[in-house]
Amino acid sequence: MLRVGVFGAAGRMGTEVCRAVAGAEDLELVAAVDPKSAGVALADLCGKEVGTLAISKDASQMSEASAEVVVDFTVASAARANLEWAASHGMHCVIGTTGLGAADIEALGRLVSAGGVNCIIAPNFAIGAVLMEHFAAVAALHMEGAEIIELHHDKKLDAPSGTAIATAAAMASARSERGMEPWGQPQDMPGAAAEPSASQQSWNEILPGARGASSNGGIRIHSVRLPGLVAHQEVILGALGQSLTIRHDSYDRRSFMPGVLLAIREVRFRKGLTIGLDSVLGL
Repeated sequence: MLRVGVFGAAGRMGTEVCRAVAGAEDLELVAAVDPKSAGVALADLCGKEVGTLAISKDASQMSEASAEVVVDFTVASAARANLEWAASHGMHCVIGTTGLGAADIEALGRLVSAGGVNCIIAPNFAIGAVLMEHFAAVAALHMEGAEIIELHHDKKLDAPSGTAIATAAAMASARSERGMEPWGQPQDMPGAAAEPSASQQSWNEILPGARGASSNGGIRIHSVRLPGLVAHQEVILGALGQSLTIRHDSYDRRSFMPGVLLAIREVRFRKGLTIGLDSVLGL
């Protein structure tokens, strides 16, 4: 039995992770941490299937229970401290927290190396979303332009989503590896050229931001936040006389759990820092 602890156990994703871990025959939920719900019986939030654990206010429960893998679904500010603690205590990490930037990823890589542990961090644990990103990167080699629309619930704090950013990066990287030109140099990105390239359209935005945010390779990303949504994304690619839409929808947070459980089981064997589930899935 692999011993697992969860940071952010009382949150929307945290409660689902606790249920999923408790229901897996080869995993044991041994710790649940969430300062805002300290002392609450986890069963009151997740149901009796999670056992008799009480939510702890700090990470001490993780070490007392000898957790081998910790899962973090919190917020970026809390995740930084949680991950530093886990690495220093020799615990492997699975991270689904969004809003972590490039500097955070670099720091995480150093922490993992110094602690001699492994870590899998992914912007999206839904298997379908990972496949969407993969298919979009393939399609980017054959189409003349693309835009991304990502839609999430109105409580999501970061925009664009990590999935949208990762998808744009994968598409741009695929074109770069083939020696293909980007679709347009985004002018509002650090290091962008002073003058628009010949391939970049000059847009007259009547309302600022109407064309979305420029990301890797000139791919525009549009973010929608509405009640009733969970996590949705479509990549729209266009070419002469045709378009291709690749869309993924998560209607329930349970859609992320197969990917989370896969990462928990695999992280022990993935040396160092692994970004995304694509390599874990063999893509």
